Amino acid sequence: MALRGPPEERSPAELLQFGVVNLDKPPGPSSHQVSGWLRDEVADALTERDTEPIDQAAHAGTLDPKVTGCLPVMLGEATRLAQTFLEGEKEYVAVLECHGSVPGDAESIAAEFEGPIYQKPPRKSAVSRRLRVREIYDLDVLEVEDRRLLLRIGCESGTYVRKLCHDLGLALGTGGHMGHLRRTATTPFDDSTLHTAQTFYDALAFWLEDDDPEPLYEVVEPAERILEHIPRVVIADSAAEQVATGAPVYAPGVLEAGDAERGSLVACFTPNGAAVCLGTLVGDPDADSGTVVDLERVLV
Repeated sequence: MALRGPPEERSPAELLQFGVVNLDKPPGPSSHQVSGWLRDEVADALTERDTEPIDQAAHAGTLDPKVTGCLPVMLGEATRLAQTFLEGEKEYVAVLECHGSVPGDAESIAAEFEGPIYQKPPRKSAVSRRLRVREIYDLDVLEVEDRRLLLRIGCESGTYVRKLCHDLGLALGTGGHMGHLRRTATTPFDDSTLHTAQTFYDALAFWLEDDDPEPLYEVVEPAERILEHIPRVVIADSAAEQVATGAPVYAPGVLEAGDAERGSLVACFTPNGAAVCLGTLVGDPDADSGTVVDLERVLV
């Protein structure tokens, strides 16, 4: 069995089969539609290059059709890493349309929303409408113009910004609703490395028509990029081969481990930096025997 090579040495085809695009989602299409378009383009490109095509792509957290911004799209086997986006935080820039004059203490009122808040998903959500707690890490008023507030929101995954804007409008005493919304970050990606779908299509064309892969390397990143915020465990190649057959990670195969706590999600890598699996840390990495990582997603 062949393990994946170092991320920086992969061919364009290998990159497309286990890669991620930090896409700047435009207004209009759904997140599902956008990821489907990229999947189909990649499948056609790989078929043209006589390489096994991918049959799936997935996005990192749904954005409503009108919402723009950071939408990492996982290609091929990288879709197995979708759960890791639940571990990080999201950041948005939103316009709150107030229904009356904005009070002078708007900033201090907004700051009161920082911390854990209760939210019930809206009627048109895809999840059960049960009251739940979400963490608001930062809620800053960037600008006030007439009856509009420009907000920057750092929050836990699964926070409904539309509901947050509604509640903030009530707290301001004016009522209000969310206007434009743009996601500026979803850990570990942010808006400093966004690419449009057209840039991605052009990069594919350079590779297919001009045999120039450089634009593709600029747009598509190895899927390991998704795991930068997950505690890291390095295992021997022999241990990785066992993981590929479904075995957990045993203590003798662990070469290096960070400071992850037991019960937490970890990502295992070979010494060359290739991702092997996601799992739960259940044992002592420094022990002589026993299971250290129980598998959740095998990536080889």
